[in-house]
Amino acid sequence: MAKQLILVRHAKSDWGDFTLKDFDRPLNPRGHKNAPEMVERLIAKGIKPEAVVSSPALRAITTAKYFAAGWQTDAAQLTTEQAIYEATTNTLLRVVNQLDNQFDRIALFGHNPGLTDLLNYLSDGQISDMPTCSVAIIDFQFDDWTLVSRGTGDLVLFDYPKSGLD
Repeated sequence: MAKQLILVRHAKSDWGDFTLKDFDRPLNPRGHKNAPEMVERLIAKGIKPEAVVSSPALRAITTAKYFAAGWQTDAAQLTTEQAIYEATTNTLLRVVNQLDNQFDRIALFGHNPGLTDLLNYLSDGQISDMPTCSVAIIDFQFDDWTLVSRGTGDLVLFDYPKSGLD
């Protein structure tokens, strides 16, 4: 079975409280609205991952939990990975290469610019920016996450809240 990576940038976050560390910023009202809408778009297309991996930053894990709830993901299938927070392309690639091969479709929740850079590194996406709560799906024609590398994926879906694709 081929592998499929679902990249999701966290939903819109709240910049209102400047006493909060970046890591602790919550979602704003639009973020709380967009996350359930975006997972519904994926469900309508029959897209549901077998596992979810998220940055532990509050805005990312909150987004991941909205998606996991929509997908009715078992709590054990939602894990956090510290390395995703503020990650470079190389760091994110290492995370992907270490994903569990028992899962063929995995959703990874993180941040920009890392996710946009990873998307373009892995595929021919040429996406200038993954907006908040955007989703990119990349297919790989092999069955081992360790084989994921530059240019090995095909971008098969790119959607975001204001795209009008729903």
